Amino acid sequence: MSEPKNNRHISFLNARLTSTISIALVLFILGVIALMGVLASRLTTHVKENIGFSIVLKESVQESQIESLKKKLDTAPYVKATQFISKDDALKELEIEIGENPEDLLGFNPLKASIEVKLKADYAEPDSLQWIEASLNKGTTAIDEIIYQKDLLKTVNDNIRRIGLILFCLAVILMIISFALISNTIRLTAYSKRFIIHTMKLVGATPGFIRRPFILSNIVNGVIAAILAIILLSGSVYYLKSEIDNFNTLINTQSLLTVYCIVLALGIIITAISAFFAVNRYIHMDRDDLYYV
Repeated sequence: MSEPKNNRHISFLNARLTSTISIALVLFILGVIALMGVLASRLTTHVKENIGFSIVLKESVQESQIESLKKKLDTAPYVKATQFISKDDALKELEIEIGENPEDLLGFNPLKASIEVKLKADYAEPDSLQWIEASLNKGTTAIDEIIYQKDLLKTVNDNIRRIGLILFCLAVILMIISFALISNTIRLTAYSKRFIIHTMKLVGATPGFIRRPFILSNIVNGVIAAILAIILLSGSVYYLKSEIDNFNTLINTQSLLTVYCIVLALGIIITAISAFFAVNRYIHMDRDDLYYV
């Protein structure tokens, strides 16, 4: 009698292990999508914060006006960083770019002093820049003109929105597929115990009492699967860090913890919901129908 019992025990463990691994692989794919979303968000912020504008100052601008304007910019909510470039510094940069000194040819320095402004990501929009330009021109007489690349800004924002939409659609599709795969895996487990469910119903067990152990068991499976998926994700991130330069600038500990929490939450929520509906199906079946499902 011990041999069949051992065989059943081994078969149960194999089925549970297969189920856990299957769920872990699905959660790993969802984790990759979540990681891509985080990376896209960080990359978007990085790109936008490298977009800015130049404030070209008038020839007659006073030192006090420059200090006042720079102080105003540094305290503005839309500014990430500012850099003052004097006429001499601008001349040196131009000399490096073209390979000769324009002052030697013209007899004077044709360039003007300027302030380079880097915007915060939320303000790197065409509408925001128009408002900022109007606000700065209205508040001081030291500004000659404000220069920024409108077409580049529009192109960057359009591409970011397009990529965000593609990632969102991909995430929704994979979420639906993942839910279906995990539900099928759990449904097979419930199917193998459909007669036990019927027996429990015959002895007076309530639907909630019958569902509880199945849901709890599958939640434990979901947590274990999520941990396995997190280990796989950690290995993938470590590999990417070793292969891609400056990858650390796009991903940090907080972002990784966010992805890990998403994977863990999905592991618990999807398995619990799937177990609820899988067991519910057999609770409401007649005994004769159980032979033909």
